[in-house]
Amino acid sequence: MRVTTRGPALRLAIGAGVPALLVVLFLLARPGTGAEPAGKAAPARLGDEQACAAYGGLPAGWGSDAHAGMVHVDGGSFVFGSERGYPDERPAQPGLTRVKGFWIDRTEVTLAQFAAFVAATGYVTEAERQGAAAVFHVPTAGELASRPYAWWTLQKGAQWRGQPPGNGNLPVTLVTQADALAYARWLGRDLPTEAEWEYAGKAGRSDGQLDTAPADAQGKPGANYWQGAFPQMDAGTDGHAGLAPVGCYAANGFGLHDMIGNVWEWTSDPYTGPRQPHANGDTAVAAGSARAAAAAMVIKGGSFLCSPDYCVRYRASARESQERDLAAAHIGFRTVRRD
Repeated sequence: MRVTTRGPALRLAIGAGVPALLVVLFLLARPGTGAEPAGKAAPARLGDEQACAAYGGLPAGWGSDAHAGMVHVDGGSFVFGSERGYPDERPAQPGLTRVKGFWIDRTEVTLAQFAAFVAATGYVTEAERQGAAAVFHVPTAGELASRPYAWWTLQKGAQWRGQPPGNGNLPVTLVTQADALAYARWLGRDLPTEAEWEYAGKAGRSDGQLDTAPADAQGKPGANYWQGAFPQMDAGTDGHAGLAPVGCYAANGFGLHDMIGNVWEWTSDPYTGPRQPHANGDTAVAAGSARAAAAAMVIKGGSFLCSPDYCVRYRASARESQERDLAAAHIGFRTVRRD
C-alpha cells in the first residue's frame, strides 16, 4: 500500500460522495493514532428512514476519536450456532463460547469512510486491479432457464466507486477481505472473528425469534432483506428494494444497526466445517472455471438478497463461505478494536 494525499486520491473521495471539506479535515486529523479527544462527540441519531437519510456517512468524532462510530461490547458467553437453522449452523462446540470485550462499528463501514481511507492512502482495491466484480441483476426467464445462478454476472469495471455521488451513507461493497483488512489496519483495528461477530449480532439473546425473519412490533420487516419471489420480484416491503443506507432500521440490544440484512459482512475466519449451499451467496459461479478459487472465508448476517423463499440467511447464526479475493455487490464489512 502506498501512502499519499495527492490530488487524484482526494478527487476520488469527493466523487464517492464525501464533501471536500470533510476530507481535508480528515486528512489533517487521521484517526487511529491513539489520541483520544477530551470529550466524545454524540453519535448521530439512527434507526429510522429520516435519520439514515440525513446521515452523511462519517461518524461523530471521525478524525479525532480512535473509537469513532464504534460501540463497546462487554465480554461474555453465548451459544455459538443454532439448532434451528441449517445443518452448517449447528453449535460449533458443546456448551458456551466465551468472547472477550471489544469495540465494534455501530454500522457497516460506509462509502464515505472508505473514500476517506482511499484519499489518505491511495489504496487500490482488488476489484480495480482485477478489472471486474460479481454484480447482481434481475434475470429474465430466459436467463434463468439457460444457466444456474443467472442473477450473478462478473461485470467488467465494477468497483466500489460505482455508486452515484452523494451516497456516502451507503455501506461500501465490491470490496474483498484484503480490502476490508487494509481499511481496518489503517485505523488500528481488525475484522471480527466469526464468534465475535455472532456474539455481537445476537446481543445477549438466545430465543427462537433469532431464527425468524426480523420484524418490528407492527409486523413490518425490521431489516433490509428480500420480500417477494427471488430473484425476479423484490416487493421492498422493508422500504428498500436493493441496498439501503446504514442505520435505517432499529439497533439490536447492543446498539448495532444492520447486523442482519443489507450486506453480508466479512470476518477474519476461514470457512471450515460442513457447508449447506443455498446459491444466493455463490458468486464464484459468475467468475467461471477459468478463475482459480481462493480460500473461502466466513461472511455473516445475510443481505438484501436473502429471501424467505430461497436464502433464509438473515439471522445471526447463519454463515456462508465467500472467496476471499472475489468482490461482490452484496458484501461489505465492519471493524473491531479489541480490549
